[in-house]
Order: sequence, then structure tokens, then C-alpha cells
Amino acid sequence: MQNRSERLKKALTAAFPKTIPVLTGFLALGIAYGVLMQTKGYGAIWSLLMSAIAFCGSMQFVAITLLTAVFDPVQAFILSLMVNARHLFYGISLLEKYKGLGKIRGFLIYTLCDETFSIVSSVEPPKGIDRKPFYFFISLLNYLYWVTGSFLGGLLGNVIAFDTRGLDFVLTGLFVVLFLEHWKQKQNRIPGIIGIGVTALALVIFGKDNFIIPAMAMILLALIVERKKICN
Repeated sequence: MQNRSERLKKALTAAFPKTIPVLTGFLALGIAYGVLMQTKGYGAIWSLLMSAIAFCGSMQFVAITLLTAVFDPVQAFILSLMVNARHLFYGISLLEKYKGLGKIRGFLIYTLCDETFSIVSSVEPPKGIDRKPFYFFISLLNYLYWVTGSFLGGLLGNVIAFDTRGLDFVLTGLFVVLFLEHWKQKQNRIPGIIGIGVTALALVIFGKDNFIIPAMAMILLALIVERKKICN
């Protein structure tokens, strides 16, 4: 029993530093989300439940508008699908990495988000650390950061009010940091260049409102075609 506890402790110690950029970003964004929910009449408990159950960051911000407008289930479904469709590509790319992890895979799939994907896809467990608890703690910590931030924002929204314009740039800054961490490893530079180039092309062709899904599909296709060169 003690041996298992030690393994879990080591995995948590190894996973936590990888999630620090997400911690700073998620707390700030989560607080902003909780405050916005509060301004629309939804208290801290609603923010907590939305983040704990839905756990879909960007869509949760969109959902604030849906909650305060006439309910249209078809529109809500299509909008949710469009905003979160990128997770289809994340899931496919992580099939091999999450292979053989047993029942815990359900939790890893449920808590998969952009930031967790970025970390998990770029790191391997340090020597002597079990991969199962290592990936579990990365997902769990990121999940708790978002839920905690949302709840705190809901509580703070009762006592303070401030202008939240521009606060969503924290998410952009977070992705820049994660991208730079990827860029430090030479094997990640070709995929990085492909991602930037293809996304820019999709933006020109499809416009700013419709480029995300085509860009993800084109990136996936490009990476499949160039897989041998990238792996070598």
C-alpha cells in the first residue's frame, strides 16, 4: 500500500510543474467566467456545476448568451458541435498515448481540453514515473484549476465588479507559452510550422468565422502525409 502511495506521490510531483502555465491561465479565465455568470444572474453554484459537468471552456462563455436568450435546442446543438469539434482530432491523435490505461481512460477523455492535449501530446513521464497516474494527474489538475477558478469568480462577482474586457487574452497568452515550449524540441518544429501555415491558409480561404474545423482537418491531413518525415 505504501509503495502504491509513493508511486502516486511521485507521479503528482512530476505532473504538477507541467501544469503551472495552465494553472495561471485557467484561474484567471475561470474567475472571469464566474464573474460573467454572476452578472447574468447565475450564482457561484451554477458556475461550479457548469464547469464541473460541461467543462468546455470556450463553449461555456458562449453558453452564457444561450442561457439568457430564447432557448433554441437546434442552434445550441449545432453551435456546441462547431465550437468543440476540434476535440475529435485531439482524441484521434491521443489514441496511442492513452492505449492500455484501463478504466481511467474514461476520465482522461472526459477532461480532455486544448491545454491538457497540448501538455500530454508533448511530454512523456520522467524515468521511474508510471504513465497512468502521470497522465491522470495532469488531467485532474487542469480540471480542478478551471472548476476552482469558476467557483471563485462566482463568489467574487457578489462583492466586486470590474471591467472584464480583454481578460480573454489570457487564453491566447497561455497557448503562446505552450507553443514555445513545444518549439524548444526540434521534432516539434515541422508540425508547428505546418500548423501555422495551414491555419493561415484556412483563415484566408474560409474567413475568421469558419476556419477552425477546415484548418484542423487540413492540419491532420498534412501531418498524416508528412508523418514519416516528422517521425524521422
